[in-house]
Amino acid sequence: MNLSSTDPDGVASPGWPPVAGDGTTARLVAALSQGARPPGDYTVLRFHPLPSIQLTAAERGFDVDQTNHSVVVDESVVVKWLTPPLPLPQPAPEFFAHLTAVGFTETALPYAALSARSPSGDETLVALVTGYLPDARDGWEWCVDEAVAGRTAFAADLGRLAADLHVAMATPSPTFPDAVRTAHPGAEWATRAERALGEALELTGGEDGAWLAGRAAELAREIEPLGRVGATPLIRIHGDLHVGQTLRWRDGYAVIDFDGNPTVTGADPFQPAARDLAQLRTSLEHVAQVAIMRRDADPEQALLWAATARETLASAYRERLTARGMSALLDESLLGPLEIEQECRELIYATRHLPRWRYAPMGVLRSRFPADETEQTPAEETL
Repeated sequence: MNLSSTDPDGVASPGWPPVAGDGTTARLVAALSQGARPPGDYTVLRFHPLPSIQLTAAERGFDVDQTNHSVVVDESVVVKWLTPPLPLPQPAPEFFAHLTAVGFTETALPYAALSARSPSGDETLVALVTGYLPDARDGWEWCVDEAVAGRTAFAADLGRLAADLHVAMATPSPTFPDAVRTAHPGAEWATRAERALGEALELTGGEDGAWLAGRAAELAREIEPLGRVGATPLIRIHGDLHVGQTLRWRDGYAVIDFDGNPTVTGADPFQPAARDLAQLRTSLEHVAQVAIMRRDADPEQALLWAATARETLASAYRERLTARGMSALLDESLLGPLEIEQECRELIYATRHLPRWRYAPMGVLRSRFPADETEQTPAEETL
């Protein structure tokens, strides 16, 4: 299979991606595992040697991604076919190369990235090949279970995982020799957050939109401190670090999907570590909203759970950074404003990609900015 199955703009035709069970993915992985050139006109960037895979290895679908199509081969390798293939450069291959170089292992082991030329002549990322993590469940499953049960001990593990990732990203490698930068953002970050708020206000309709418009001035005040940030360290961050990107598997936890934030384009890849931490902490509040909506959790108890989990995660994160001599990576003053920006981005994402998700960021914002006694709270949105 090559990119002849896509049109000149890289949009997949009906023959793309390879279907689990037709043998295409197994043949590709078998060739890669033997050090041979894979079938198809691919350029291969290798990170780790693959386990030995036979041409006849079993393959099955792996429906965990709303955007792309993954196939498991021999219960040991996952091939994520990008649908459609994306023009290079893309962040994931660079992250894989860097994390391999600095010895970060708390992820699905990266094996290879495949690229090819589209009919228009552009080099595109076609697939990512990684290790399969047995018994893995993503955070929108296992973390909701924790919320319903009222358990928060896991949050310390996530805090340490995020800190380990950031320490790895702050470690120089041949891919990122200039791993840490110090910059003064000026008004850039404030402008970015203000635009996210403006877009969220524009896209969010109905009772939620009216509520949001009524809180626009308060939300703007929350993000305004971003315009006064002084010099702060910047690293290459994950960019979309939420609980859904953290797998709990047979041997622990793993962070995955280094594809960046789907609501941000053209941003400098070097960002403050606080941006990742802010998103990870707010995702715990989203878990609480999911538990309320889908699992009939008591709202007061779920919000209390989220508050405790958020603080446990942040404390473990700080302690790990300090233990590894990297405490300077975290600028605490950024967390609050960046969390508000992230909720705006969640609303943007909901409108563009998953409308039923809107209840989660709206639930978080409503809990943070409770209604006045004279206000009537709109009925909850249903899935």
